[in-house]
Amino acid sequence: MRTQKKHQLRQLRVWRLRKKVVGTGERPRMSVRFTGAHIYVQFIDDSKGITLASSSTRTKSPTMAAAGLGANVKSAVAVGRNAAEVAKAKGISAVVFDRAGARYHGKVKALADAAREGGLQF
Repeated sequence: MRTQKKHQLRQLRVWRLRKKVVGTGERPRMSVRFTGAHIYVQFIDDSKGITLASSSTRTKSPTMAAAGLGANVKSAVAVGRNAAEVAKAKGISAVVFDRAGARYHGKVKALADAAREGGLQF
């Protein structure tokens, strides 16, 4: 399959999911995005259109520095734990999980499980 077609199909999945997954002030959307080199997590209030908190493999924190950062399962677990800590510090305890069209296995599942262990409710 051509790369352009893959991107088009992924974008359609993202749009289809975003119709159903909406974050509010009480229960923001936890958006997860994976690139070839990094993992990004944002907590978004869609009613106001603002990002409340974020975490990624590029974050300069002591827990993230020792994780061997990259776009792998080990880093996904570290980012999930760090995201849960950041969310708790901002007063966020319940979220709506937005996997951005990615299938729920591997890195996505590891990140979600680590965030749940960190105290977030999905």
